[in-house]
Amino acid sequence: MNGKGGLERVNRIGILGGMSYESTIKYYDLLLEKYYEKFNDYNYPEVVIFSLNFQKVINLEHEDDKSYYIEYLMEGINSLEKGGVSFIVMAANSPHAVYEDLAKLSKVPILSIVKATAEKARQENMKKLLLLGIKFTMQSTFYQEYCRKLGIEVITPSNEEQGVIDKIIFDELVIGFFKQESKKSLLQIINKYDNVDGVILGCTELPLILTQQDTDKKLLDTVELHVEATLNYFLAL
Repeated sequence: MNGKGGLERVNRIGILGGMSYESTIKYYDLLLEKYYEKFNDYNYPEVVIFSLNFQKVINLEHEDDKSYYIEYLMEGINSLEKGGVSFIVMAANSPHAVYEDLAKLSKVPILSIVKATAEKARQENMKKLLLLGIKFTMQSTFYQEYCRKLGIEVITPSNEEQGVIDKIIFDELVIGFFKQESKKSLLQIINKYDNVDGVILGCTELPLILTQQDTDKKLLDTVELHVEATLNYFLAL
């Protein structure tokens, strides 16, 4: 409140979520946790969340015409804008396939998970990365294109391995099931690729089952990196 009893203009963080609810919860939880660790008080950022229909997003990601996909994502972005947000983060990797289109249409900045991840890889002097995620992400090129600008090569697992990863994500992780057998399968895939400097956990559910303690390979936790970038951007406003 200000001295006259009115509300001060505040900066708000917008989260475009629902892709899946598990990762959306993690974004919100981690954002406030990191704030408290930094300041040890309860002046948490104001956060507005718009949760999309996950099945609709999945269906649209497999349509030939990406315009409908962009249109639906923009419905969520426009709703966040109406909620008075200062900027937006999309709590998923896959919608970053159309990040440039969304950034042009949005009235407020959208912080890229790809940029946050690639910048970390550059800081760590990584030159070759393995990308894990849903099939849509692994078979898209948005990570490869951005990382190439920084002199970083991004490779993906075999088609068979992509099928295994995709199934674990959609049948288990997005609904909060975490099986040791699935963790072993993911680690077996990761450990096959000896010629990489690190692994992009390019699905926001993967850090829910894989941690740095599980492997000697450097893991790039896209949720952690994106949330860190989100808090830093907010504090700089």
